[in-house]
Amino acid sequence: MSKTTGGDDRQHQTPDAVSSLLNRVRRRAPSSTGTGGTAPAGTAGTAGTAAATAPGRPPEDPAPGRTPGDPAPGATSEPAAPDEAPQDVTGLASRIAATASRLLGAADLDPETDLFDAGASSVAAVEFVAALRREHGVRLSLDDVFADARPRRLAEHWLAARGADASPGTDAAATATDADAQVTGATTAVGAPGVTARAAARPGATAMALAASGAGLPLILDDLARADALPFVAAPDPVAPRRILLTGATGFLGAHLLFDLLRRSDAHVVCLVRAADQEAAERKLADALTGYLLPWSGELRRRITVLLGDIGKPHLGLDDAAWRALADDVDSVVSVGAAVDFLRGYASLRQTNVLGPLTLAELAATGAPKPLHQVSSTAVYNELGIAAMDEDSPLGRVDRMIGGYNQSKWAAEVALRRAREHGLRVTLFRPGGIAGHTVTGAHNPLDLSTGLLGAFTRMRTLPAFRSMNVAPVDWISRVVAAIICDPDAWGQTYNLTGRPGTLDGMVREMQLSGMNVEVVDWEEWRADFLAWAAKEQLPQLDFLVRMMENRTAHKLCEAFLHSPAATSHRTDAFVARHNLPPAEVYGAEAQTAAFERMAQSGVARLPHRDDEPYLSFGETMRGRLGAAGAAPDTFAHLKLTLSVAGMYQLVKHRRVDVREGGTLRCARLHAEPLTVTGGDLWVRPQHGVPRGPGIRHPLLRYRLRLRDADGRLWWLEGQKTARARRDLLAQCFTLAVEIGREGEEATVTGVLKVPRKSYLPEQVDGIKVKSSLSGKERRLAKLTWMAWFGSQIGQGLMEPMLRAGAELLDLRADTTPRPIDHKELTR
Repeated sequence: MSKTTGGDDRQHQTPDAVSSLLNRVRRRAPSSTGTGGTAPAGTAGTAGTAAATAPGRPPEDPAPGRTPGDPAPGATSEPAAPDEAPQDVTGLASRIAATASRLLGAADLDPETDLFDAGASSVAAVEFVAALRREHGVRLSLDDVFADARPRRLAEHWLAARGADASPGTDAAATATDADAQVTGATTAVGAPGVTARAAARPGATAMALAASGAGLPLILDDLARADALPFVAAPDPVAPRRILLTGATGFLGAHLLFDLLRRSDAHVVCLVRAADQEAAERKLADALTGYLLPWSGELRRRITVLLGDIGKPHLGLDDAAWRALADDVDSVVSVGAAVDFLRGYASLRQTNVLGPLTLAELAATGAPKPLHQVSSTAVYNELGIAAMDEDSPLGRVDRMIGGYNQSKWAAEVALRRAREHGLRVTLFRPGGIAGHTVTGAHNPLDLSTGLLGAFTRMRTLPAFRSMNVAPVDWISRVVAAIICDPDAWGQTYNLTGRPGTLDGMVREMQLSGMNVEVVDWEEWRADFLAWAAKEQLPQLDFLVRMMENRTAHKLCEAFLHSPAATSHRTDAFVARHNLPPAEVYGAEAQTAAFERMAQSGVARLPHRDDEPYLSFGETMRGRLGAAGAAPDTFAHLKLTLSVAGMYQLVKHRRVDVREGGTLRCARLHAEPLTVTGGDLWVRPQHGVPRGPGIRHPLLRYRLRLRDADGRLWWLEGQKTARARRDLLAQCFTLAVEIGREGEEATVTGVLKVPRKSYLPEQVDGIKVKSSLSGKERRLAKLTWMAWFGSQIGQGLMEPMLRAGAELLDLRADTTPRPIDHKELTR
């Protein structure tokens, strides 16, 4: 799915919609003989999202069990023969543009207009590829469209792949020799270095080879030269901003940055939003903020102006008067919006990602000079083998960057560095992976790091990686907002990558969460993931499947995982100077809220009681039960098996699972033992606060489900409570219970106790840890559980003691009036 970080330019499609459409296309579209492969990829670091944007499998791939050319299951006839496609570039480009116009419901598209800039989504791209095959016999791959979605370029590529004459002699206006395709020593796409005639004949292969050979470099260099046309300006006034232009406010990072700018300054923010009309733009911004669990109140609306425009158009799509008025109105420009699409080529992304920032630089230089704050990305380093990723380290070499997204972020940053030489005060921010909010759990479901984490939790395998440069969105937006509001910090470059995570750290945290993971080689993990995804068919991870299937995209994922740990000395110094929260590793504790929401959306999977227990142990209790309200008179014996699926459930819910298979023997209930079918045990429920008067603090609460030999269902509720008495051990071992049939009041009550001689053998020595863990890991798991449980019980026993002591000392304020000693006052 083509997705703009600002969220203001692209139609959003759910993974389910994309998956459904891909399945329909597979059933009706003929298979392509090529594999494709131009789609660029990038790191997870970008302004708000880092997602592959074409979910699902490419339509040219046959369904499992079929070979290319086989009819779809259930097909009753061959598809109708397509119209004969024109053999000249101009004619074919017109046909392609007309087909795109019809599918997008737009006016006649110019053959030089990129379909994604015209509003196409990945769903529309799939339909478009199928329509070209069905109607014109033009068998382009989905990767070809993502590489460069201009109809004229698609026509040139198709004719070149077929061996048709697309030379200047045939159609001078439609050659492949312009800046988009030229390389030194080559004048045609087929003649590019490393591109053989045989490779060029495969749809998708030529574009892939062109990307790898750097065939788009002249276009990149041409875009960089545009920065030289910017005027020379004086330095802006070093004052905190009062009116800010913000692009990308409807994206993940942009929405959080908007909120932080409003919360941490008195500035008014003008949000550039792409939409059909003003009402739709305002509704889009409101939906984005509420969708990311941010407030949308009257106070916020009062300080926001929604401006209808498009970052990918000259002068933001504004007329001259509006452009000049905007330049005079704002005193700071913040650029967050960008097209984040790892499958599109540079030519398809440059309008938004490169020319857009240059347009904002022009705005910053128009009228009174204004500071420009650009959200870049660690994608500027995304070259395999990069040695260092410091704020002042050399960028990666653009000729070694295959992905169009990486190239576009590199070009934008280099162009704005040139703008600095013209006097513009340009601040560059480089996030890595942008992870979920540490409090609300809001996350970007199409972020690369989100998809990888979801796959890790479901497959229980990890690819060996060097470092994970990921930081939470709330920390990033807070630091960016603080720098924007501090004139002394302008004009610098800041890495916003937090503290990089390590492979050992991730393995340890997942194991402590109850997920024993295996570390494998990257290529092995990728192959296993594709096989697993083909079997599971999980729509929420279709975008990651698309990336892993694309040769370019998965190489860029490899570069992301194998990149060195980013360093950020300048950011760290700023954070310390302004007493901001320091960067920390985005580990298990910080990502708990986001992980929960990822599990709710189906991306990730939390450890479940149905999984093999992380650890388990038994508990035996004996005592007497009797009729409710009467003295207990019947012997009872309860035997339970308790288990923990993962440390997450302890830290978050303080809950232990009661597994099926335990028994309760009591003749008053039934002649045969009742079977425990499941239940829960809560440690210090309600945080140990008593429900009613008195000083009995809840220590442990049991809730069991039981079934007797006749199939009737029963329930059991039990409480262990703490009091300010010396018999602490007895309090830990004594359980007051109530028992009744399902849907009825309690009919049996009594007290059960843990025999002291069974405690150590069962609940200490008898702890069983998942067998797949190593001996060291099993010991660590056992000690972690005992330390956590012991600390909770100790706190629970101390609470009534402290409460009783406070009441004895009468620490409440003394409100009794005392007479004033006037002699004392005169001394």
